[in-house]
Amino acid sequence: MDSLRSTVRELRGYPYLRAAKRLFDDKPLQCSLYVTDQCNLDCAYCTEYDNSRPHPSLDDLTRWLTKIRDLGTLRVALVGGEPLTHPDIVEVVRRARGLGLATSLTTNGFLLTEARVRELDAAGLEVMQISVDRMTPSDVTRKSFKTVLPKLGLLRGSHINVHITGVLCADTLGESRAVLQTGLERGLPSEVRLVHADPDQRFRVDPGARGDLEAFVEWMKEAKSLGAKIHTTDGILDYQLSLLRGEHVEWTCTAGFKIFFVSAQGRFWLCSMRRTDKHILDVTPQDLVENNQAKSCQDGCGVYCCVSTSLAYQHPIRLVGREVRARIRRLM
Repeated sequence: MDSLRSTVRELRGYPYLRAAKRLFDDKPLQCSLYVTDQCNLDCAYCTEYDNSRPHPSLDDLTRWLTKIRDLGTLRVALVGGEPLTHPDIVEVVRRARGLGLATSLTTNGFLLTEARVRELDAAGLEVMQISVDRMTPSDVTRKSFKTVLPKLGLLRGSHINVHITGVLCADTLGESRAVLQTGLERGLPSEVRLVHADPDQRFRVDPGARGDLEAFVEWMKEAKSLGAKIHTTDGILDYQLSLLRGEHVEWTCTAGFKIFFVSAQGRFWLCSMRRTDKHILDVTPQDLVENNQAKSCQDGCGVYCCVSTSLAYQHPIRLVGREVRARIRRLM
């Protein structure tokens, strides 16, 4: 029974039957909405915070969410910065759910309190992704399990589907396995992904030795094959191995089409790396469809949500089949 409850909870926030249609039509599956540029941390590799910028207003966010829904989007990921710094984040979640959007929130977890978890749960938040890079903080990243671990107990009684995600680089590699095992031991789907370059294709931190990184990704792949709750798809694990081995991957980026981003100023971005000055309120369905094409920056891309969505759109049966088999192994 506990296994069944855990599985049902993990499915929250992922409208699989509705999403299946998006693998065959011209409407977007997901939007990542920056609810703020501000963050309470200053991790060295991060390119996505600016504490000099004010929070967008609740009215603006509501208008953008409505437009995101009207474009046919099924899911909205509330990101930042750190979303929990926005004073109206609970109401943002409530309005997103009221619009019929499946809703997730990515947080470093530092600002979670019992009251805030209760409010987010009541507002209808379905998925919470907690970013954890190391067991202990370092000069590169402040996101550590030492700080977040006590917060997990606050979420235990909620309906929120929680998973752990981290960044893999030279600084975190030595503790990444412990991060994964700590999450997995608590029944939480967990993953770490290779650090990606900034918009100028430069790494802000040492990405790590390729051989060591390859061995780690292989370990994750093996653990998943044995039923561990590795949150990454097999497609992304294989893609990361190809990146490390210098192998060409044949794919077409659907960023700006099946998945797109909206900045905290309301600007339409294809992804976190490819940005435009076009306002989301001016975007048309045809604008999205026109982005369904190979892009000059897609070779070596590290924006894994875009890669994952693109691979699913290109090979829906293959992806679904592999992930269903992985879920069955997990249950057994």
